[in-house]
Amino acid sequence: MRLTDFDVLSFDCYGTLIDWESGMLAGLRPLIERLDSPPDPETVLQTHARLESAQQAWTPAMPYSALLAVVYRRIAEEWGLSVTPEECARYGASVADWPAFPDSAAALARLAQRFRLVILSNVDQVSFAASNARLGVRFDAIFTAEDIGSYKPSDRNFEYMLQHLGWRGIGRGRILHVAESLFHDHVPATRHGLARCWIHRRHDREGFGATMDPGERPEVDFRFTSLAALADACDAEAAG
Repeated sequence: MRLTDFDVLSFDCYGTLIDWESGMLAGLRPLIERLDSPPDPETVLQTHARLESAQQAWTPAMPYSALLAVVYRRIAEEWGLSVTPEECARYGASVADWPAFPDSAAALARLAQRFRLVILSNVDQVSFAASNARLGVRFDAIFTAEDIGSYKPSDRNFEYMLQHLGWRGIGRGRILHVAESLFHDHVPATRHGLARCWIHRRHDREGFGATMDPGERPEVDFRFTSLAALADACDAEAAG
């Protein structure tokens, strides 16, 4: 299997293209600073992952910005803190402030010269529009949890993407799914017979950060520690 065997790259966004962990920690700072003994960043991220994943399962049709507002309130409750609806809403809107990884925009511009680029993301349209502006590339299709009414790792999200791409004449064998999260992306992508490229942004850290532990690790077809490395490998294949 070669990278250049594919026509379409379907991307997770948050954790893969956008540095959501830095964004989360910045957005949660008002809560963290009110604690006498603040938890370490990894504990904060895992708390967020647990509460976010549970809320996505309970309210799959809730837009991501509203869901994040609920997660903020649940974290505050666990830490014994009181928050206002305005504080919660402010965190829900903070996706617009989450930074892109330093290599994302340039690597996407290079990849767009060879592939059609697709987004499959647990986000709402308004929040993604702000992230897309940071990424600086036009995606050929954008599939969000708001469109689908469920959140990854639900099979519905992958079925929705495959159906819509199939209507464009793109079979699953021509799609390479590119993501950091094993839990949200690589486990369900495996179930749906998609080829998988792991952008292992957290390769230098233990644990799973803002994502849940997937249990048994799925096999992947390609692994890189940055998006730039993926773009380099595609260029090397094409040149060879």
